[in-house]
Amino acid sequence: MARLDGKVAIVTGGASGIGRATAQMFAREGARVLIGDIDAPTGCRLADELRDEGHLADFVELDVTSAAAWSHATEAAIDLGGKLTCVVNNAGVTLVRDVEQTTLEEWHRVMDIHATGAFLGTQHGIAAMKANAEDCSIINRSSIDSLVGEGRFLAYSAAKGAITSLTKAAAMTCADKGYGIRVNTVHPGYIRTPLVSAEPQQFALDAERFEQEVASWHPLGRLGEPDDVAHMDVFLASEESSWVTGAEFVVDGGYTAR
Repeated sequence: MARLDGKVAIVTGGASGIGRATAQMFAREGARVLIGDIDAPTGCRLADELRDEGHLADFVELDVTSAAAWSHATEAAIDLGGKLTCVVNNAGVTLVRDVEQTTLEEWHRVMDIHATGAFLGTQHGIAAMKANAEDCSIINRSSIDSLVGEGRFLAYSAAKGAITSLTKAAAMTCADKGYGIRVNTVHPGYIRTPLVSAEPQQFALDAERFEQEVASWHPLGRLGEPDDVAHMDVFLASEESSWVTGAEFVVDGGYTAR
């Protein structure tokens, strides 16, 4: 399959979880992929694996809260593929704290990685893409927790809500200025990733009981897999979604439909 032939993408948080699945699927659909992450050994191994499969991929160490790091990453993507046509702002952390428990330091850390990271990725992506005479896409990773109230995830929910609003505003700017850049959000439910796998300890549950409990929250009866979200990313990166911008795409097994 070659739905992303000719595309050049940066995927942040690309060394593991959803980001890893997205980077793999993009490469296998024909995109040239730059994996951005703070975990250099894991990210480099993934880039090596993709190159061994015959794909054009590379790794860049990327702290998404750093403007200088973003400038370097966009330059590296252009060096890799001659242009930049897609940014997937996927990097993130989780924090199980309610409004009374969250410290100011924790608030700033979660907001910086999610909201500031998405802002910088969107801003630098637009700067690198706006001269391209082709369809371009920015995909910002939000969450079901930006759509429903989750008291346990105060800072995370707030940061994901900021990403959703940022995305709509950036989408209108790009449309009004005729840049040919679409900006959308993807809102996963509970996905089987290292972040979610760490949560049972925080809820004082064993892993099997936790998974059963979480699966029961989703009408389709299971946790999502990283590929479930990566498939949506491929659609939004491709020209199949060329009339889609400023929109929210929920991939949650029916969680928010209740």
